Amino acid sequence: MLTLEKYSFGVGDRFGHQARAQLRAFELLAESGVDVVPVWNKSNREHTFVGSHPRSVRAAAQEAITERGWKKSWYVDADHIQTSTVEPFLECSNFFTIDVASSIGQPAAPADVAAFVARHPELTGAVAVSGLEHSLEVSAEEVQRIARQYLLAVQSAAETYRHIVERKGSGTFIPEVSMDETDLPQTPLELLVILAAFADEQVPLQTFAPKFTGRFNKGVDYVGDLDRFEREFNDDLAVLAHAIQVYGLPTNLKLSVHSGSDKFSLYPIIRRALDRTGAGIHVKTAGTTWLEEMIGLAEAGGDGLALAREIYTYSLEHVDELCAPYASVIDIDRTRLPAVSTVASWTGPEFAKSLRHIPTEPRFNPHMRQLLHVSFKVAAKSGSRYTDLLKANEAIVSEQVTQNLFERHLNPLFS
Repeated sequence: MLTLEKYSFGVGDRFGHQARAQLRAFELLAESGVDVVPVWNKSNREHTFVGSHPRSVRAAAQEAITERGWKKSWYVDADHIQTSTVEPFLECSNFFTIDVASSIGQPAAPADVAAFVARHPELTGAVAVSGLEHSLEVSAEEVQRIARQYLLAVQSAAETYRHIVERKGSGTFIPEVSMDETDLPQTPLELLVILAAFADEQVPLQTFAPKFTGRFNKGVDYVGDLDRFEREFNDDLAVLAHAIQVYGLPTNLKLSVHSGSDKFSLYPIIRRALDRTGAGIHVKTAGTTWLEEMIGLAEAGGDGLALAREIYTYSLEHVDELCAPYASVIDIDRTRLPAVSTVASWTGPEFAKSLRHIPTEPRFNPHMRQLLHVSFKVAAKSGSRYTDLLKANEAIVSEQVTQNLFERHLNPLFS
């Protein structure tokens, strides 16, 4: 069976030009003695926005792997797919993130709920989970409530999983399920019920992405109670370990943190938990690489800076349209967005400092960063003008991509 390694890190590459630069960051980490597996991820929505095809992700990654002589594992993730959208990813992906957000809260069939409760008497009464501060005191009514909330979502994920197996064969890909795009975080008991249901469905989960408290906005740091996140993260680790032991789920099952990129304040918490428990982790970022491309083009000056300014101008003028699909994962104070005339006066380094995510930098503007994060399809409309500038300025753009991924993400989290 294809088995995901202990540490893996998902990276996005909107325009398919930065796989070599991204891989270099993993090489630098390996040179320090830590192996983390790269996973290139791109969703159906992103492909639709930029006009690409899932094959392009594998092709770009494969080219980088071959050129740099990477001998270790690597994966291509069909990100946030369902049965209705998985088809174009089947041939070229070996990691599938099954998204069931739309099914959560839809009530499962009463007979299915009753059968689940009957199969799992161990979930009622006092449930002791090593690592939790207190035993879980659970009634049958509470298990029924959770099953009604989540069982249909589990069944939907299992249907998608079996569809992939029919096309690709069992054990040929990494199955992940995401339940992070919901309103409320799963409690330890809810997570335990969910994992028991996946075991019933014989879905060999290797990573699971729960919902955590707080805001996971695109491209900026975590907003929320760090102490509460730490409690939730450690509780989830304990529940996963318990479910592996009790329900026979894969021994390498690990948490997946869908970060929305740049959750720097969470890295020390995650690292402490991993050091304490020996658990693995999968972290999935979003469009940081596209922002590093913009930073590199701005730093390059000339035509690169001119296009960066134009993209910002268009984005500011179409802010409602661009932000609407991401309303739940951005918090932009529009009064803090710089005027077009202001940006027109900036030098390349000034533009870069405003966009680069270094919170201690006085010029850094998280509102501008979030807007540009969700504006990648503006660059896509530029077509070859944008991609030709990436090629012409490859050295400086690649440096930004590698430096960001290694110094701000991989090194703090793993080394």
